[in-house]
Amino acid sequence: MQATVKWVDGVMFVGESGSGHAVVMDGPPDHGGRNMGIRPMEMILLGVGGCSSFDVVQILQKGKNDIIDCVAEISAERVDAIPSVFSKIHMHFIIKGRGLKASAVERAVKLSAEKYCSASIMLSKAEVEITHDFEVIEV
Repeated sequence: MQATVKWVDGVMFVGESGSGHAVVMDGPPDHGGRNMGIRPMEMILLGVGGCSSFDVVQILQKGKNDIIDCVAEISAERVDAIPSVFSKIHMHFIIKGRGLKASAVERAVKLSAEKYCSASIMLSKAEVEITHDFEVIEV
């Protein structure tokens, strides 16, 4: 896997993935930025949420579950020191579908957390407390 991050101006950077996708990262004005892009630590949260959501959807689909929507609401706490690393991350999955069983969703979330999601497993090894819960909405 490869990526590049190029400085644009102030504290603005453009990151490009090896697959050719780009994202703008910038800081708030009080840190020299113009608030024109996502913060790098927010990118980490999006990566964890995307990785785990990918797993949950794939597991549920492979189990022939009729899912219509999956939203991961992610909240995080950071330590009050430098470096201001994450100390806790919580992911709340909202899964909508027809005839969904809570046990199937629970299994998918657990498999992602414990076996498949490289991003959250990596952060948990760095002593970030990662928790999950879910709700099922019948449509």
